[in-house]
Amino acid sequence: QVQLQESGPGLVKPSQTLSLTCTVSGGSITTDYYWSWIRQPPGKGLEWIGYIAYSGATYYSPSLKSRTSISRDTSKNQFTLQLSSVTPEDIAVYYCARAVNYDYWGQGTQVTVSS
Repeated sequence: QVQLQESGPGLVKPSQTLSLTCTVSGGSITTDYYWSWIRQPPGKGLEWIGYIAYSGATYYSPSLKSRTSISRDTSKNQFTLQLSSVTPEDIAVYYCARAVNYDYWGQGTQVTVSS
């Protein structure tokens, strides 16, 4: 059974960089699939942020590309989201998930942007 678990600070100050890690168990992030980050702002729908593929290739949402970086630590079977220059617009529940089918998700972690 594949499991994903997000971790990271729940509070980030404006203009700083948000950093979240997704730890995957029950499957390797280097074997197959596209390991994704998605977020849901309060009262809004899901917004896809980007992914890192099993090959290590990355692809980001055009609207967030300039501020987004997704990397991985294969020794720990983890992948990490970094979103720079955060504003209150980045307040959301952040999820990691396995694509293409989005069949496995983490439970989500709330991120607030406030000084």
